[in-house]
Amino acid sequence: MNFDFSDEQKQMRDEARKFLAEKCPPKAVREVLDGKAPYDKALWKGLAEMGFLGVAIPEAFGGAGAGHLELCVIAEEMGRANAPVPFSSTVYLAAEALLLAGSDAQKQKWLPKIASGEAIGTLALFESKGNPSPKAIKLQASGGTLSGVKKPVPDGAIADFAVVAARTGSTGRDSDISLFLVDLKAGGIEAKSLTNVDPTRGQAELTFKNAKAEPLGAAGDGWSILTRVLDRAAVLLAFEQVGGSDRALEMGRDYALDRIAFGRPIGSFQAVKHILADMYVSATLARSNCYYGAWALSTNASELPEAAAAARISATQAFQHCSKNNIQVHGGMGFTWEFDCHMYYRRANATALTLGSLSYWEDQLIDRMRKKNAA
Repeated sequence: MNFDFSDEQKQMRDEARKFLAEKCPPKAVREVLDGKAPYDKALWKGLAEMGFLGVAIPEAFGGAGAGHLELCVIAEEMGRANAPVPFSSTVYLAAEALLLAGSDAQKQKWLPKIASGEAIGTLALFESKGNPSPKAIKLQASGGTLSGVKKPVPDGAIADFAVVAARTGSTGRDSDISLFLVDLKAGGIEAKSLTNVDPTRGQAELTFKNAKAEPLGAAGDGWSILTRVLDRAAVLLAFEQVGGSDRALEMGRDYALDRIAFGRPIGSFQAVKHILADMYVSATLARSNCYYGAWALSTNASELPEAAAAARISATQAFQHCSKNNIQVHGGMGFTWEFDCHMYYRRANATALTLGSLSYWEDQLIDRMRKKNAA
């Protein structure tokens, strides 16, 4: 496959990079990291004004109607800047679920609010530690209400609405799972913030007590829809991880060129060269898989499930590898609070579990390729 982004899409990437460099410096990230705010509200507003929140939302629902390729290049820059906003939970998860399964009325209600920055959304899938699985969903739906607990929910404490996976049957099949749309500002819902490795990407425990909910998609189609949402989100989050990988590599390279030891830059030493070269190879491999995922996502290709898993695996490995070795190149200074290395290391480890663990996506890739070969 021969794929690359268009000149216009690359120009959008450049504009996003300039915007984020100005509006999201490390100081702004640290304010959220230090607990001074749950997220960067000024940046969120700016992203809406730039049209980045609604870039893949159709014009009929208040978005720019550009498409997923444009969203991929913006996602990469969001990861590069380590942006402390609920972008992934709202745009990759909630908006994609609405686009795939929402009625016109549901789309008309929430998608314009997402595009304008008025509403923050999330996906309430997990209920404890572990990977995505229909068997792990215990929260019950009955008579138009939900009862149970979801955790961890990305950005659940600041979200305005959630797409919630709930159990509507007892046969033990995937068809027991349905999706529901819940206004989190309504009654019957308690939100409790959870401590995690990266405070710039908040997580919460949501408790539903006969909370009102409206069906999203057909009854029993919940798991089928979720699988498609997770595949789409895997590609988009992988671009974020690649952006973070590239930035970690750049930080390590720049420090290696500036730090002098024994009268020479440490970047001239073979051991440091090899570390940086390995980081570059890892990030480049991840980018290649992400491009394949972007092509599959934008064309709705049958290869999307495999491409999404491959992008997710390689990008997770690259971000963890690059962020860890960025600290290594910085030496003792890299472990200090004052240096920015730990912010990327935190994000790398947080995003590694956001949609399921690395081993989960490895199993998914193997299973999907096996089924495809057997067909």
